[in-house]
Amino acid sequence: MSQALAPGVRGREAWAWAMYDFANSGYTTVVITAVFNAYFVAQVAGNQPWASLAWTGALGVSYALIMLTAPMLGAYADAHGAKKRLLVATTLGCVAGTAALSSVGPGDLLLGMLLVALSNFFFGSGENLIAAFLPELAPADSLGKVSGWGWSLGYLGGLCTLGLCLAYVTWAQGQGLAASEFVPVTLWITAAVFALASLPTFLFLRERAPAQGHPASRGLVGEAFGRLARTIRQAGHYRDMRRLLICILFYQAGIQAVITLAAIYAQQAMHFTTQDTLQLIFVVNLTAAAGAFGFGYVQDRIGHLPALAATLAGWILMILLAWLAQGAGLFWLSANLAGLCLGASQSAGRAMVGLFSPAARRAEFFGLWGLAVKLSAILGPITYGLVSWLSGGDHRLAMLITGSYFVVGLLLLSGIDVARGRRAAMETAAD
Repeated sequence: MSQALAPGVRGREAWAWAMYDFANSGYTTVVITAVFNAYFVAQVAGNQPWASLAWTGALGVSYALIMLTAPMLGAYADAHGAKKRLLVATTLGCVAGTAALSSVGPGDLLLGMLLVALSNFFFGSGENLIAAFLPELAPADSLGKVSGWGWSLGYLGGLCTLGLCLAYVTWAQGQGLAASEFVPVTLWITAAVFALASLPTFLFLRERAPAQGHPASRGLVGEAFGRLARTIRQAGHYRDMRRLLICILFYQAGIQAVITLAAIYAQQAMHFTTQDTLQLIFVVNLTAAAGAFGFGYVQDRIGHLPALAATLAGWILMILLAWLAQGAGLFWLSANLAGLCLGASQSAGRAMVGLFSPAARRAEFFGLWGLAVKLSAILGPITYGLVSWLSGGDHRLAMLITGSYFVVGLLLLSGIDVARGRRAAMETAAD
């Protein structure tokens, strides 16, 4: 481990950084992917034809808010050395929002949409901030490995939270409890695990970036947007980063659709029960952890771009298998292929952003990465929701259409020059 870390970084600190992925993954697994999303469509929205669109719309609002604030937060964090302080605030917001979701019952549509939007806003903002620590912890030739450690531990965290929820749901259903009675408890479990598992991050992760100061006359917000405007003006100098962000926008649109609609697709298209769905997501988290951890080493060996291209090809195959699946066997195969590609592609994309980021502006560049990811999280799920609604609930067609985003991402990836993108970041650091 020590050979893969930057000088002065101890193994305990890298573990503490990765523990944040462990902590926050329970939120995406339980709320966004496996439990609350299906509960929202079936119980809160009463299985109405527009239910999936309402769910994706609430998430879309939260991602739009993140898009508006992420560049400012990133620039502010760079200017004031405040990544860790902002991370504390976003963590508290997501934990509180997740706990508040337990009060949402059948028919509470507006309350459910509001709390989902708020909790997901805090989650996404924190995700950008924790990612900006990565280039401080690992040198360029180990970014894939260290990013993979975080993603793999994150999937294990999602597995842990989901396992606790699955054990409780199995017991609750055995007692004859309804979903409106046992789903709220899963949200309290998720909030508690997030709060407790994130403590090592705040205890041991150091804020290495020094405060860079700001002109008092411009004000904090003016300074933050000034830094962002400079990055946009200089976009020609970072043309490979720019193309990577557009590539990420497209392939992440497909990933976000799969993550957001996985349980809904399993129940609506494959007729899985809640317990069946939880078991499926439980196993997929294992394959995702293996994919993130193992592929991080592969990425550093074969190169960032070939590794990411291989995962996008895997995503295209996964979509085709899910579309063709009529029984549980082929669908389980496609879901586990998605798990392997999910961990690998998320880790590879984050590592490439770290490679292309100038040292003094990492939080700002990861804010742009977050902007692309959050825009994709609007684009992909909304596309799925609209196709499902307009086709009268044809979830298979919706899955196939959103899969086209992986094809576009693969085409865009072919135009990226990794050496040139890294050179541009190093030249900026030297200046």
